[in-house]
Amino acid sequence: MNQTLLVELLTEELPPKALTKLADSFAGTIEKSLRQDDFLTDASKKTVYATPRRLAVTITDVRDISPDKPIRRKVLPVSVALDAEGKPTAPLKKKLAAMDIADIDIATLEVARDGKNDCFFYNYTASGIPLASSLQKAVEKAAHDLPVPKMMTYQRPDGETVEFVRPVHEIVAMHGENVIPIALLGLSAGRSTHGHRFLSQGEIGILAADYYAVTLETRGKVIPGFQARKDRIRAMLNEKAKGDRVLMPESLLDEVTALVEWPIVYECHFEESFLEVPQECLILTMQTNQKYFALTDAEGRLRSRFLIVSNMETNTPQRIISGNERVIRPRLSDARFFFEQDKKKRLEDRLPGLSNVVYHNKLGTLAQRMARVRLLAVFIAEKMGIDTQLVDRAARLVKADLLTEMVGEFPELQGIMGTYYARHDGEPEEVAMACTEHYQPRFAGDALPATPTGTAIALADKLETLAGIWGIGLQPTGDRDPFALRRHALGILRILIEKKLPLSLRKMLAEAVGILSTNASMSDPTEGVLAFFMDRLRGLLRDRGYLPTEIEAVLAQNPDRFDNLIDRLEAVRTFAAMPESASLAAANKRITNILKKSDINAGDVHADILVEDSEKKLFADMKTVKPEADRKFASGDYTGTLKTLAQLHDDVDAFFTGVMVMADDTRLRNNRIALLKQLHAMMNQVADISKLAS
Repeated sequence: MNQTLLVELLTEELPPKALTKLADSFAGTIEKSLRQDDFLTDASKKTVYATPRRLAVTITDVRDISPDKPIRRKVLPVSVALDAEGKPTAPLKKKLAAMDIADIDIATLEVARDGKNDCFFYNYTASGIPLASSLQKAVEKAAHDLPVPKMMTYQRPDGETVEFVRPVHEIVAMHGENVIPIALLGLSAGRSTHGHRFLSQGEIGILAADYYAVTLETRGKVIPGFQARKDRIRAMLNEKAKGDRVLMPESLLDEVTALVEWPIVYECHFEESFLEVPQECLILTMQTNQKYFALTDAEGRLRSRFLIVSNMETNTPQRIISGNERVIRPRLSDARFFFEQDKKKRLEDRLPGLSNVVYHNKLGTLAQRMARVRLLAVFIAEKMGIDTQLVDRAARLVKADLLTEMVGEFPELQGIMGTYYARHDGEPEEVAMACTEHYQPRFAGDALPATPTGTAIALADKLETLAGIWGIGLQPTGDRDPFALRRHALGILRILIEKKLPLSLRKMLAEAVGILSTNASMSDPTEGVLAFFMDRLRGLLRDRGYLPTEIEAVLAQNPDRFDNLIDRLEAVRTFAAMPESASLAAANKRITNILKKSDINAGDVHADILVEDSEKKLFADMKTVKPEADRKFASGDYTGTLKTLAQLHDDVDAFFTGVMVMADDTRLRNNRIALLKQLHAMMNQVADISKLAS
């Protein structure tokens, strides 16, 4: 009979940051094992449950006995099984005995070809196995395969030593209304579990597997579904915000969800005087140290009230509220102390300390690294046409906040605190902003530097890292990328593309390599880094929805600037949708192949040598079309360029239909090659459209 299966392990508090991973692994292994043993159907649906004190799974439509299975087992080759007289040999008798079918009539065995030999096969039907047998194996494997670096060893009350993530107190295993007799970690499965530590009393009996979640929620004050609990927390936070904005990063929301079984949100406050401290510091200490949710107004200014997620629902929560307010006060006081102490020393006065910080033993100190970044940033600033003195000043100071007390306590605030301290020191606003902006973009989707100074230093900082780390042989391998070079490369590409900066990547990289060249540990990383950039660029463009053919059409020209890259891609996309594109792409591919095979150094096209009407017309129309196409290309209208060139569609088709390019006459052949070369150059101004050919 097909019914819902329930398996639950009731434990001590599980590691919150690993909870969902543990639950998914536990449930997934059980499901996979049962499916392999044919206990599940196409309609079977798995539901994963995870709370601080339990891992559980329900699977619908589970068989109580697996179906009978036809089995076909190879016995021996006929030549080995029978002697010359056709009688059973000793090896056959031994094999049949080992298969527990010693008395079988040989005539009932199947004879079939297996490779080059005729072989005996034994066919029979294996009876199905009970669910308990398969589930025992599945649960043992699920417990063993949990993704934890090290299991906890503990003793059961009877003295037995067992291993699991945390001590297990109860096991529930039910199929419908029936308990499945399995055992794990010295415990026998039953139907009883426990709810919330304080809001529920005594054992809770599960009537049937289908009622697991509702029973826990109504009788146990436990919301077993992780996502359901998370959604409830999110809704309660927004409700308690009373129009303010709740700062709830997903990582914090996940961690808090993993810490509570029956969430309730309470509002707390701290003294207004703490708001004199940079709000990023206060927010970070609330989130990191206390798992609290900060509130801001509509303009993003921090409120003096915050929200906590408690695991205790009570009508008199004042003690909970006052306790949390008392706990946060020293943390905020520490932040205020660090801030006031840091302001006593200028950023510039901290610079000598960078000489005491080793960046990499082959690349020197952080001071030496930043000297290189300064030189590169000024070079980039010159190419951008911006204030080089401002860039040089900012590049001197952007890493100084690494030596402050606040950043020492909260490394996540590097750059942010530099901006606050630079403003306090009276530095120009653009210098202050560069302290934060030069780290941007920090991650996918992050904002780009807003100021020209921040942009130049962001490019320099990332390029120096790429060139230096790659140059000493520490380029990414497989999934390993300890220096985040992939992120740096993507950041550079995003800045160049989205800001449409007319900067040569190769020239900037060459400058970075040149600055690093005095280092004896360096080897020239240029070609490897450029190829790395192109790989990252392909991935970036695919993520933005461009087709591989469209991407390759543009990248085939080995672009060194990316300010017009998106315009070219959009032009290619528009062109590809035109009815003329397929034949023009195919023709361009044909032209490319002809030019590759031809060793002729074709010069100008001579009109007087053109013989066929189709080549005359093609040449005449090319002369007509070219000025318009060149004008649109020069103005950046790449779509218009390709649309103009599409006018040659009929002429190109007629040429290849009526003209023999590789004519016996040398003069004709060379002139036609010259014509195709000129056409090829025209058609590939925007992109290599031959890449669009199927």
